[in-house]
Order: sequence, then C-alpha cells, then structure tokens
Amino acid sequence: MANWWRKESHKGTPVVVKMENPNWSMVELQGPSDDDFIIAAESPPGRIREKGRGKNAKQLTWVLLLKAHKAADCLTSIGSALVNIGAAVKRRVASGKTDADLDNDNDNADSGERENPTVKTRFYLFIKIFLWVSVGLLGFEVAAYYKGWHFRAPHLELNYFWTYPFGVKDVFDWIYSKWVVIRVDYFAPPLQFLANVCIVLFLIQTLDRLILCLGCFWIRFKKIKPVPNASAFDLESGETGYFPMVLVQIPMCNEKEVYQQSIAAVCNLDWPKDKLLIQVLDDSDDPITVLLIQEEVRKWQQLDANIVYRHRVIREGYKAGNLKSAMSCSYVKDYEFVAIFDADFQPASDFLKRTLPHFKDNEELGLVQARWSFVNKDENLLTRLQNINLAFHFEVEQQVNGVFLNFFGFNGTAGVWRIKALEEAGGWLERTTVEDMDIAVRAHLHGWKFIFLNDVECQCELPESYEAYRKQQHRWHSGPMQLFRLCLPDIVRSKIGIWKKFNLIFLFFLLRKLILPFYSFTLFCIILPMTMFVPEAVLPAWVVCYIPATMSFLNILPAPKFFPFIVPYLLFENTMSVTKFNAMVSGLFQLGSAYEWVVTKKSGRSSEGDLVSMVGKKELNTEKSASANNLEEIELIQKQDNNLSKKKHNRIYMKELALAFLLLTASARSLLSAQGIHFYFLMFQGISFLLVGLDLIGEQVV
Repeated sequence: MANWWRKESHKGTPVVVKMENPNWSMVELQGPSDDDFIIAAESPPGRIREKGRGKNAKQLTWVLLLKAHKAADCLTSIGSALVNIGAAVKRRVASGKTDADLDNDNDNADSGERENPTVKTRFYLFIKIFLWVSVGLLGFEVAAYYKGWHFRAPHLELNYFWTYPFGVKDVFDWIYSKWVVIRVDYFAPPLQFLANVCIVLFLIQTLDRLILCLGCFWIRFKKIKPVPNASAFDLESGETGYFPMVLVQIPMCNEKEVYQQSIAAVCNLDWPKDKLLIQVLDDSDDPITVLLIQEEVRKWQQLDANIVYRHRVIREGYKAGNLKSAMSCSYVKDYEFVAIFDADFQPASDFLKRTLPHFKDNEELGLVQARWSFVNKDENLLTRLQNINLAFHFEVEQQVNGVFLNFFGFNGTAGVWRIKALEEAGGWLERTTVEDMDIAVRAHLHGWKFIFLNDVECQCELPESYEAYRKQQHRWHSGPMQLFRLCLPDIVRSKIGIWKKFNLIFLFFLLRKLILPFYSFTLFCIILPMTMFVPEAVLPAWVVCYIPATMSFLNILPAPKFFPFIVPYLLFENTMSVTKFNAMVSGLFQLGSAYEWVVTKKSGRSSEGDLVSMVGKKELNTEKSASANNLEEIELIQKQDNNLSKKKHNRIYMKELALAFLLLTASARSLLSAQGIHFYFLMFQGISFLLVGLDLIGEQVV
C-alpha cells in the first residue's frame, strides 16, 4: 500500500500534514520562502518509501543546513562568551584588586571582624610553595619523558611499571633514577596511606548522604509531616483559635538595602495586635542607616503596628549579644514565644498561624523551624549553585533529622522558639559565631524537641557576589568547630541517650562539619595532584569520577530543575572546599579568623507580592510619614555618603588562583602517564578554580 502526504494549507499559514499510514514518522522543515516546505518521511524497518524518493537529496541538504545554522549560532555564543570573559579578566588585572585588599576596605567590618593576616599568609604560602614545586617537577618529568623514562599502565592490569633506557647514560638519568627510588620508598607509602584514609572518609560521607536521601524518600512515600494539635483550630471555621503572646524580633546591622521589606512583612503578620510585639533590634553604626530604620519604625507605629525600636551603641557579642540584650527587657516576661527573622527575610502573613499551633498541648516542643525560599535563586550561576546546596539542606538533612530525631541545627531565622526553652538552655551566648547552632545544641541537651516544617516557607536572599558568599561560608564552617570544642564535655556529661550522643558527636559535628571539608580539600586539591607527581601512589578512577558524580546526583535530587548544573555544582563544591577547610581549621584551633563576623551583603531584592503589599500599606498614610526635618537630615547624609562611598570591585582571589595553576600543572603531568579520567577531572577542576579566582562566577561589577 502506498503512503501519501497531503498539504492542507501553505503560504504563511501553519501547514498540517496528514499521514494515511500511522506506521510512518514525519519531520517538517521550512524552506527559504513561506510556501517552500519539505516533508521528510521515514518508514519502519523493512518498508519501502514509494513517494518522494527523488527529494532525498533536497531533504538532506536542508537538514544539514539547519544543523550547520545551529552549530554556527552555538559557536557565535561561545565566542561572545569568551570575549566577555577575556574583557572581564583584563579589567580584573587592570584594577589590581585582590582579596588582600578586603581587610583594608572601610565598608567591610571593624578591626575585630577581619581575618588574621598571619593565618591567611601562612595558608597562601603553603599553596604557593606547593605550586612552585609542582611546576619544577613538571619540567623535570617532561625532560625525563623525552629522554625515554615512560610511566605506563599495562592493559588490564592494576600495577604500574617503569620503562627506561638500558643503563645509566648521563647525570640526568642518574638523578632521575635516584628520584624514582626516593619517591617509591619514602613518598608513595605515606601518600597512599593518606589517600586510603580519605577514600574511607569519602565512602562514609557518601553512605550518610545515601541514608539521608532514603529517609527523605520514605517521608515522601508515607507522606509524613508534622500535624498540629486539632484543639488549636476552630471546628466551624477551620481557622486557628490558638493565639498566645508572641514576640517578634528583627536583628539587623547596617542593612539599609533590606530593612523596609522585612519590617513591612512582619508588620503584616495576621495575628491579634494585642498579642504581638515587634522588636527592631538595630546594631547599625552607620548614622544614615540608623535614621532610615527609625523613620520606618515610626511610619508603622503611626499605622497602629505594635512595634518598638532598640539601638545598641556598642555592638558587643554581635547578633547573639543583640538578641540577649533584647530578651533582658522587662516586658519579655509577658510573652510565651519569640519568632526571629533576619533583616532580609519576608514571612508570609499566615506564618504565625501555620507554626504556632504545633506548640499547642506539646510542652516538650521548643522550636518550630520553617524552610527558606529565595527570591533571587535564578540571578546568576552562583545563586543557582547555592540553591542546590540549601535545597538539600532543608529538604533532606533538616526534614529527615526533624522527623526521626526531633533535632537539627536552628537556622538563626524563620523560626519560633518557646521562651522557656531558651531560658532553660542558658539563653543566647556570644562565645561563637554560630549562636543559632549553639542554642539549639544546648536546648537539645536539656531534652527539648524540634519540628521542621518543609511546607512553610519564608522568603529571603542569597548572596549574589562571591565575596559575600565566601565570607558567609567562612563563618558557617568556623563556628561549628568552635562550638564542638566548647560543647563536647557537656555532651559527654549530659543525660541524653547514647544514640543521641553518637548523633551529636559523630554525625552532626564530626562527619558533616569537620570530615566533609577536610577530605574534599585534602583529597581533590592535595592528594590527587600529588599522585600525578608520585604515580606509585594510586587514586582509583572510581574515586575521582563515579563517587563524586553520585554525591552530586544525590545532592541535586531535591532541586531537579537545576539538574543541568550538576557538573558545575560538583566542580564548585570542590572549589569552595578551600574556604571551608581554612575556616574549619581556624575554628578547631581557635585561630584569629575563627572570630571573623561580617554581615552578609544584601541587594534588597523582594518578591513582587511583597513589594505591592509594602507600597500599598505606605501609600495609605503618606501624610503621616517622617517629619520634614528628619527627611532633610537623611537627604544631607545620603549626599555625603554618596560622595564618600567607594566604588565596588570584583577581586582576584589569590589562593583560588594559585590552586588553579597547581591543578592545571598536575593535569599536564597526567598526560605523560596517559591517565585520562584524572586528566579531565584535574583540567576542569583547575578551570573552575581559575574562574572563581578571577571572580567570574557571581555578581559582575567591574
């Protein structure tokens, strides 16, 4: 039976082609003009096309032309991207701004917040020495290769062997033969031992991630979620009928980009005004920011919001000191719960109605934690990669620990505490830079339980620049090690069960806070490059390729939309291991940078709904806004601030740049040994370090 195609319309209108034989497949291509269409059909195996055989050459031509056009577009895009990157690199080098300049900038922090320059110099010096030794060894190995010293892996065998010219011909051969003996006898054994230790830690970490993912799958499969007490709701309306006294705190410090949206969101919380008090806890030392926040609070007071403003002249204890000072107010004793929101957080109006009912008739519950969502997660590559990490943290780590253990680290914001739990745990302490984790651990040791609500979200911002993200990660990874040193005796002496002690010491602190940054940096930034120059120590291909890919796949499961970024995510996480390792060592040994506290820079982004709500509220009573004198004072200070403000710069990060050249050097050495997977991993990881070192991954300023 013949197979025919029929055109139903043409000349600019959509062409509909009917196929009389459903076993045929069809693709439609448009020619140079509106009425020039080519219909290509392909029959199943064994069938013969009976019509259009003469058009095969023309069809093939158009298919090839289309593919060539797509390839040309792709090449043009790549070329344009390379040109932009080249221009950005040129600007970086021309500006001469490096991470060493951060401590000298006026807009970063006071002297107590800066990283100890001695610590930074020693770490950077170690990397530089390693780099120069690697470059020297690469030249040595290349010379040996061309003189006939070949290191090869026999086919289908795991052992390696050397082939070299018969006898010792000259001084170079004698020196190189001695070098081979030295590294076989002295360097390879300890390096192999360290590699094996890191591999074991790597496998333990992978097993932990796999168990967490299985727990998350079980929660989804069984549809497990915390359910509030039914008595907290009105039977007729279904609305909550539980309205305890709630204190809401907004700690902030020099955050003039975001103070308006956070205050507006909290003032719009749906809760009886006589049972709600909002504290704006301002630690700002910038006079213009202080005035702006005061005026914003005054506006909402005129709109009948129950809100007060507190300002500390001396910023002692940073955020923990701020919260501790606020809790010492005499009126706090009238409140049963306290909700905390950082300055860039925007809770939905029903936030309290969805969290507080869980406390009803549950006297053991000390904390209800909501999930974060991000208004700028698609802003650039850096924010997308952060979203992958935090999606796993909330969806998997915190949800699984909340369901099965009733414990997780408090996130410092978007949570509601029972004030009695805070008081029993000893209140806020300024001894570490992770006061939120500190209070959570102490409350857990006193027997309080936590609930994580994965379906209650609070919008906030992600750092958009690498500088801000790097500072944030340093604080997040040095603080837990400080806390571990301080809390370990209390954990051992506590009356909680053995399993809970094991979870706190081994899983919560050691495995997820210490071992992870240790093996990531040591294995992929130190051991792997060294095995290229000491090839007698072997790092299997499955460690370099398959296990990291599996880990990245597990991490990206909670954010499947970002699956195309799985390779950049893997490379970037290894790149960030430098910062995390440095922070971990600083916290563990109480070095100067362990006490570095820098407020994460915000851009002031807000969701459309929050902006509409905020603007609408303010426009109702514009005549009640700030006094003319204060406005004039603010405008005057703003002009002075604009004149004195420094221009922002993207910077060159020297440690990352040095490691980039180290890994690229090691990748060049791997070519001599014909180690394909190792070469590709080292090359792409080196490029990743290079992009981060040149500050090309986040917000681009100059």
